[in-house]
Amino acid sequence: MVGSTVPQTIPNATRNTRQRAEVLALLGEVDGFHTAQQLHRMLCDRDARVGLTTVYRTLQLLVDAGEIDSTRLPGGEQLFRQCSQSRHHHHLVCRSCGRTVEVAGPAVERWADQVAAEHGFTDVGHTLEIFGTCAACAES
Repeated sequence: MVGSTVPQTIPNATRNTRQRAEVLALLGEVDGFHTAQQLHRMLCDRDARVGLTTVYRTLQLLVDAGEIDSTRLPGGEQLFRQCSQSRHHHHLVCRSCGRTVEVAGPAVERWADQVAAEHGFTDVGHTLEIFGTCAACAES
């Protein structure tokens, strides 16, 4: 139609909602990475009225806004956590218990920049998660 406009809506990741506040509060209290289903179950245990779809959507908005980190297990399952470091970092993740350690990787940063430059890439980003077995799980 001539002269008509279609309203466009843009999701606002910074909009504060009760559900977002509950998800962020939970992530601030738990250690390690968790699946959306695990986080939803924990919220339900607290009698929070948040649907699983809302948890998924909220987690993705928080990842996109850089407020939380996500990683994928080798099998493809996505995990989420709120990190204590605001600067770029990497993770050591225990395959058994999920214990996570945040680590800096200056050598990785230099290597990534060098490889990107050699191939003419700019504005690059990366993630690195190292999966293994923590000392406590290895002992048991």
